[in-house]
Amino acid sequence: QVHLVESGGGLVQAGDSLRLSCAASGRNLHNYRMGWFRLAPGKEREFVASISRSGGITDYSDSVKGRFTIFRDGAGNTVYLGMNSLKVEDTAIYYCAAAGGVTFDTRRFSQEDWYEYWGQGTQVTVSS
Repeated sequence: QVHLVESGGGLVQAGDSLRLSCAASGRNLHNYRMGWFRLAPGKEREFVASISRSGGITDYSDSVKGRFTIFRDGAGNTVYLGMNSLKVEDTAIYYCAAAGGVTFDTRRFSQEDWYEYWGQGTQVTVSS
């Protein structure tokens, strides 16, 4: 079992930046592919970004590409989502997720059911 805890959410203005953290006590997250998803009001949960076990390969949704950055810390206990140039439409609950499986089908990395473990989410609200 992997217990994930997100933090770093808050209320910001459009154009501001935030950095979300996802930590797992007692677990090295380098053993898992990690992803960030978000749930906006009135919408389905959607993929935001994912990162390989090594940290060398990242993937982003078109809506955040160029503004958000997913990265790992060296110790392997925390995964981050750096968010720049925030927009009102980025308002959502952000969830981190961990996947222990291996696949050559890269489409799976953006699919919720690929990830076995989920955090409780952290709210990000962007005002205009």
